[in-house]
Amino acid sequence: MTDDDAVETFYTDERWQNWLDRLEEEELDPENEDSARLLLNLQDDAAIAVVKVLAAYDDGRIDEDRAVSEIHDIREIVLAEVSFDDEDKVMLIDGVQTSLVPVFYAAEEYVVGGVVEGDVSEFVRAAADAEAEEDIDAALGYVVQAGTRIVDGESLDIDLVEDLEYGLVSEWVNGLDSLQSAIEDPEVVEEED
Repeated sequence: MTDDDAVETFYTDERWQNWLDRLEEEELDPENEDSARLLLNLQDDAAIAVVKVLAAYDDGRIDEDRAVSEIHDIREIVLAEVSFDDEDKVMLIDGVQTSLVPVFYAAEEYVVGGVVEGDVSEFVRAAADAEAEEDIDAALGYVVQAGTRIVDGESLDIDLVEDLEYGLVSEWVNGLDSLQSAIEDPEVVEEED
């Protein structure tokens, strides 16, 4: 087997499905610490996969096209519609999926366009302002720009998150927090306790 045959796998349908199977078996209550941790682990696990793609790209193990393709593949797996009988669980998973949207776009932007000049906090504030004006595309754009800064090593001030009104921007910034955690500690989250 040559090095060319050893293609690195970053994320699989099976991995995502294992998480979904586990969520389907669990009694989920977002107020319950174990349930909240399970959902966060699901989210962090996907963010870690994205960070591993970025690390492979930064190290020169994969090229730009492959990096973008891998990020796109993870996004397709994670953002696919989930069909559970339990509507509450579908809503909780939808929240995780929503949080991860800017992680995928920020990673792609980082690979294709590089790091955007600016400040994470300013981008997050601009996103919140855009959301207040009901300009959701602009809001997402600002969060994605903040994400490229986080990939580059700038920190997200978690106090800023607590000041946000609950909405898409707060969900997206929650995803950036997972991205930051994945960058700081890119260890795979265990699927089983």
